Amino acid sequence: MTETLSTISEIAIYVVMGLYVVATALFVLDLAKRSSQASAPAAVRSAVERRAEATAAVSSGTANASTATLVRPATATATVGGAGSGPAVPSSSKMLRAAMTVTTVAWVIHLASDVLRGVAAHRVPWANMWEFSLTGTLVIVGLFLAANLRWDIRWIGTFIMGLVCVLLMIAQVRYYVPVVPLPPPLQSYWLVVHIIVAIFGTGFFALGFALSAAQIAQSWREKRAAASLPEALPFLKTLPDALTLENLSYRVNIIGFICWTFTLIAGAIWAEKAWGRYWGWDTKEVWTFIIWVIYAGYIHARATRGWRGSRSAWLAIIGFAAVMFNFGIVNVFFHGLHSYSGLTN
Repeated sequence: MTETLSTISEIAIYVVMGLYVVATALFVLDLAKRSSQASAPAAVRSAVERRAEATAAVSSGTANASTATLVRPATATATVGGAGSGPAVPSSSKMLRAAMTVTTVAWVIHLASDVLRGVAAHRVPWANMWEFSLTGTLVIVGLFLAANLRWDIRWIGTFIMGLVCVLLMIAQVRYYVPVVPLPPPLQSYWLVVHIIVAIFGTGFFALGFALSAAQIAQSWREKRAAASLPEALPFLKTLPDALTLENLSYRVNIIGFICWTFTLIAGAIWAEKAWGRYWGWDTKEVWTFIIWVIYAGYIHARATRGWRGSRSAWLAIIGFAAVMFNFGIVNVFFHGLHSYSGLTN
């Protein structure tokens, strides 16, 4: 029975990977469409688009500026980057709706695959690097879908789904292991607490990374526009302005930082239970602390030192790069108490 459920889970994840690739392609096509519409002369816009633009402008006058930029009706058009910054373009399209539908269906299958892996193993499905990848990407996509219930950030689907596709493909090739018994140190309820908060922290950091990358690109476009330089990457005109992206990224990264703080605390408690000490300067422990320091510096610098704009965005990107280094490099090439013969996270 265990082998059967594990096989079904593996087949399901192949289906998920295929659907995620399709979703990524649809998100890319939507950006291409946004580019063509944003670069088109205002005269070629339809009367329907102009009426929708007027409706959106009236709404934005009574709502919070940043919220109005991010939260808009699915059929509305939006002018982003300040009044008169460029032509309004639809915030939704058939490609975008199809991408979100495919992503949602794939996520449901992904969830089923993850649950089946846990049932087959008779434990939570995040005890090794393959399972961490499986559950971690599930959480990243889930947070992306959940965030769109509050904000319209479907346009970062290209960043999120592209990242998830890469992570799943690498995990399938490099990290896959069949269901195996847990090593003694992992036979603890702290496995549930410590790893799940790390997974959610990683998920929020991934969203913050995508928003920060978009912020840097948008800031670059705004500087070019202010200097009257030739237009580049027209689709950026359809995204929120750099300040709005920065504020949203900051909020998301703060949540991730809180989760990562609990990861450190739970890990220290678990280490005391398993090895008789709270801290031992193991390579994985050190890198987890380095990540915490980077994001603590990001939050502190932005809040008290006035680090705004691209500087804060680059700090967030460096922090997420450290998260990926911790998972993909430290776990594989640095041996220590967290290695467990390379089978566990």
